[in-house]
Amino acid sequence: MGSILSMANSNVRSVDSREEHGSSSNKRAKITTTYEYGSYSRIIPALPDELSFQILARLPRIYYLKVKMVSRAWKAAITSSELSQLRRELGVTEEWLYILTKAEANKLDCFALDPLFQKWQRLPSMPSFVNEEESTGRTRFSGFRMGTVVGSSIRVADFVRGWFSRRYGLDQMPFCGCSVGVADGCLYVLGGFSKAVALKCVWRYNPCLNLWQEVNPMMSGRAFSKASLLKSKLYVVGGVSRGQNGLLPLRSGEVFDPKTGLWSELPEMPFVKAQVLPTAFLADVLKPIATGMASYKGKLYVPQSLYSWPFFFDIGGEIYDSELNSWSSMPDGLGDGWPARQAGTKLGMVVNDELYTLEPSSSLDSGQIKKYDSEEDVWRTIVPQVPVHDFTDAESPYLLASLHGRLHVITKGANNNLQVMQAVLQNSTESVPHEENVLWSIVASKNFGAAELVSCQVLDV
Repeated sequence: MGSILSMANSNVRSVDSREEHGSSSNKRAKITTTYEYGSYSRIIPALPDELSFQILARLPRIYYLKVKMVSRAWKAAITSSELSQLRRELGVTEEWLYILTKAEANKLDCFALDPLFQKWQRLPSMPSFVNEEESTGRTRFSGFRMGTVVGSSIRVADFVRGWFSRRYGLDQMPFCGCSVGVADGCLYVLGGFSKAVALKCVWRYNPCLNLWQEVNPMMSGRAFSKASLLKSKLYVVGGVSRGQNGLLPLRSGEVFDPKTGLWSELPEMPFVKAQVLPTAFLADVLKPIATGMASYKGKLYVPQSLYSWPFFFDIGGEIYDSELNSWSSMPDGLGDGWPARQAGTKLGMVVNDELYTLEPSSSLDSGQIKKYDSEEDVWRTIVPQVPVHDFTDAESPYLLASLHGRLHVITKGANNNLQVMQAVLQNSTESVPHEENVLWSIVASKNFGAAELVSCQVLDV
């Protein structure tokens, strides 16, 4: 997707896996208020730049890969913020699906899907830097070696078991445990575990530049936290860090403003229902943790659970109001009825202001799509059977995405083909359609081999 562009901010480090060796800085396009095109003063010599931008803005994004190679002037224009802003003003932005997978080679791979052209693109490799504890001479930014963070030998279930039974030492848990979110048209990978260290670092993928950048770190190191976008800001809550006697569940949260690049603290989650346990023993054994998060009705909805391996217990959840900067209890039907998957993780996806989830089936080869009825405070089944394969040894056997105003299910088939599926209801006037009235359409597929699903996000650029 092109070579790396030099950035004006020296505090942001960038990585592009396709930068050519031996290229000098004077050969890179300069992104400034006035473009420098060498001997040309215009993007297209025969046209005014305003008209050239109008033409480029209307091109499908899939063509930008080759268009950038036309000239330095075209590359500078394609990767400029002006073009991105113009696409938004013209209403020609495109939603692409970004999927993160974990390969057996202990690394994260990222892929982008253009659903209109049904084409996949591989993103540049995630950066590789030294562990936070090993880094020296850097006070503002701390990186990590991704290869030592992501492991395939220990599952989430083993991680939770180790939390309570101390079966595994923390320094032997090479999990990633990172969170993934979106803000301002960019993809963010946040925190995670590097052996015994809960990381603060945050990496941002810019789809226009096709590169990863390290931005301001979080205020707290955290792994297995939950991330969501609310009112153009990226919120991260919960997760775990390392305490004196093992892993420490975090009640804290923080919010990132992509305009300023700064983090701010949130009030701690009260976990009100966790405070009414009958005995001190249960209070010590049962660990409260946020198990999901969704931006719904202008607020953050965070379902919560209490863990005591191998069991977890629903305790409802809490709602964060950004205007009041405070937490309140979630309605009982919403929190207690929110379906959970392996290790208590609760999926939630908002499509056209409606909250959906996927409830796994005990048969391991199907599930149900449910929608929350806010008036009745109940979850209702709207798709009775979803053809997913709930592999017990997979961390994320299936994911949900809101793409082009419809709910999509991402899962892997028995042949390792990743499938992006969409349900189409046919001739059904009933509130709960029968299985024969639901046609599952495969939007796109790709063979990822033995790689496991980690997360997915949609960017509208």
